[in-house]
Amino acid sequence: MTEPTSTASGAIALDGETAARTRKRFPFRLEIDPSRKESPWWMTIVSVVLALLACAIFFAANGKNPWAVYEKMWTGAFTTSFGITETLVKAIPLLLCGLGVSIAYRISVWNIGAEGQFAAGAIAAAAVTIYFPHLPLYATIPLMLVFAIAAGGIWGALTALPKTYFQVNELITSLMLNYVALLLLDYLVFGPWKDPKGFNFPGTPMFTASQSLPVLGDTRLHLGLIFALIAVALYAFVIRFTRWGYELRLIGANPEAARNAGIHIKRHILIVMIMSGALAGVAGMSEVSGVTHRLMDGISPGYGYTAIIVAWIAKLHPVGLVISSVLFGGLIVGGYSVQTMGLPSSISNMLQGAILFFLIAGNMISKFRLSRNG
Repeated sequence: MTEPTSTASGAIALDGETAARTRKRFPFRLEIDPSRKESPWWMTIVSVVLALLACAIFFAANGKNPWAVYEKMWTGAFTTSFGITETLVKAIPLLLCGLGVSIAYRISVWNIGAEGQFAAGAIAAAAVTIYFPHLPLYATIPLMLVFAIAAGGIWGALTALPKTYFQVNELITSLMLNYVALLLLDYLVFGPWKDPKGFNFPGTPMFTASQSLPVLGDTRLHLGLIFALIAVALYAFVIRFTRWGYELRLIGANPEAARNAGIHIKRHILIVMIMSGALAGVAGMSEVSGVTHRLMDGISPGYGYTAIIVAWIAKLHPVGLVISSVLFGGLIVGGYSVQTMGLPSSISNMLQGAILFFLIAGNMISKFRLSRNG
């Protein structure tokens, strides 16, 4: 029987007989496929189904019928006019924030600061009602929109500038800026902007009719839906038919080739982060003016974070963003529906977390391939 031989560097080299024995014992091996940049579309469906199955096991272990839970969530969100309109109300900020992070992800800039940018937009919109309280509707809404776009864009730029000029990781800065924006919001609603007639409730005075977005009939579905759909249409057109959209796609696919082609990558990072923040800012303005009608503590149940999952499921595709935002809006509304079964509404958060976990796992698994040892 032959023994392994030592190489000049001191490492142990297997001789031909030992290598052949290893191949016989393990005829296949896992290896990373460099050609697979992202998971196939069907892997997303598989990941979502597995997440639902995992949560179903949890429900069954706690004495609940999984089918009844999912049926209750579905009927509560999609089978009544009230449920559908509420689902669309929840989908508006998800779509705007998801669209914002999708633009950044196009060039592999990982903006996870949509929650803070959302809060910045909501604060800026509320500032208009505080400092310009007597403007008419036709002046107030456009001014709130401009302020929200500017505030969200500035919050996005605060992440882009350290990245482009000092190579600071955008994951860290965007996440930290979320807490800065949320703490600023808390300071304002507990402090100088608190409604003196609000019985110590942490919020600004209620908006007047001229400070609120128009709604559809007796529902809460507001003009923010039009903002979101226009933004999606512009995104689809720019990415598909303009030179700038082509440059974004090239940077995302091959940054080195884009650099060699003379594309100014730093400038694109600044632009997309400002746009990303601006869209999340519009989401904040739509929520504060169209739904809550005041700036208050806890105005977002995590729209900015959920938008990351929305963008990932959609694979940054415009139509996919619309579909996934509606589905996740329904998930939130469905979470409220199951409270009648004795379950907390937070199970929607559990489902979101499970979906994200399985999406990440599916994305990792799809990068491997099974090869024969030969």
